[in-house]
Amino acid sequence: MNATAATPPHPAHDDLVRRWLDTLPATGELSADPRPYAENLLARWAEPQRRYHSTDHLVAVLGHLDTLAGHADDPAAVRLAAWFHDAVYRPDRSENEERSALLAERALAELGLDEARTAEVARLVRLTAGHDPAPHDTNGEALCDADLAVLASAPASYAAYAAAVREEYGFVPDDAFRAGRAAVLRQLLDLPALFRTPHGQAEWEARARQNLATELDLLTV
Repeated sequence: MNATAATPPHPAHDDLVRRWLDTLPATGELSADPRPYAENLLARWAEPQRRYHSTDHLVAVLGHLDTLAGHADDPAAVRLAAWFHDAVYRPDRSENEERSALLAERALAELGLDEARTAEVARLVRLTAGHDPAPHDTNGEALCDADLAVLASAPASYAAYAAAVREEYGFVPDDAFRAGRAAVLRQLLDLPALFRTPHGQAEWEARARQNLATELDLLTV
């Protein structure tokens, strides 16, 4: 029997594990070793059905949070929410955010994280279902802006993002996908603001709207 070659780790694997460990309280303050939890989460982010919602997306969101951390009341909770926000992801399911939030509640409780921060992480994960934080919800604003920052990518990167989303929904016929995707784009363009942080509004809003409008034009020609 031939051995199956192991999937090579993501190039950012070690840095991501370090980020995870740095975000949590010191190991002695926890009730379990946090490293296996990082490995479990990274295995989830590397699942084969993912094309956009992959480890690269986690890396990108954490990077954007480095920029936006000063806006958040609890940057550690926001970073933990980034780790969990797509930890459960099946493109044919609608309950991904809820299942991801439940995973966060279970895992962080096992680690011994305090109840208030665990609840905040789960709340933030659920918030990414609609990306509509309440006014002055600085944690929610930071996470949602970091998650949506891809919309403000350079044109070639945005095109790669759109193509990856289409790959994730490869089981959907072209006509149905185009109609559904166009509806999502119109919903986004109808929002009074895509981004809520000052940085997002100043640096990402106009470019994101241009990208969305361009994709919508291509879908509806």
